[in-house]
Order: sequence, then structure tokens, then C-alpha cells
Amino acid sequence: QVQLVESGGGSVQPGGSLRLSCAASGSIFSIYTMGWYRQAPGKERELVARIFSDGNTNYADSVKGRFTIARNNAKNTVYLHMNSLKPEDTAVYSCNGYLFTSGSYSYYWGQGTQVTVSS
Repeated sequence: QVQLVESGGGSVQPGGSLRLSCAASGSIFSIYTMGWYRQAPGKERELVARIFSDGNTNYADSVKGRFTIARNNAKNTVYLHMNSLKPEDTAVYSCNGYLFTSGSYSYYWGQGTQVTVSS
């Protein structure tokens, strides 16, 4: 059974930093992308950042220059380093992976972790 387990959410003041981690486990043969999405109350889920197997990355315009996504291939783990956090970054952050398991690629999701930015 494939699982994505997130950690690192919490509450922080504006301007602060947090690091999210997402570890993929199970019968995973390869990973094409891993990334982070977020959903704030009353808003649609949006892509925050993702990293491809070749190391290329995508970021939402709203987080460019503040967030950095990184990946440890040996541990099947992706990290999201979030700096200069703003109240508008408050959301549930969910890890997503496009993984090759059981003979095909499929999308997998973590359970989500709350990030709250407030003074």
C-alpha cells in the first residue's frame, strides 16, 4: 500500500518560516513528480510547488522567491521550505505524488497538514 505522510505544519507569525515534509512509502518503482497543493477556506485547491524526476520545478507566482521545494530521492521524500510567510499562505497543504506503482502511474495524496500564519 502506497502512502504519503506529511509533517511540519503549524502556526507561525507573519515573516516566519516553516518546513513541510512528505515521505512516500510502499511499493514505489519510480516517482515522476512530487509536490504540494494548498486549499484555503472558501477557495479552490491550487498548486504551490512541484518537482520533477529530472529536478525541474514549478512554483505558483504567489510563492516564488519565498518557497523552495527540494527532494531526497533516496528517501522518497519531498520538502517545502517556506520563508517570509504571509497570512494569505494560511491553508491546508497537501502532498501529491505521481508515482509508478503496480504497473502504472497514479496520483497519490497525503492527508493534509494545516499551516496558519497569524499575528
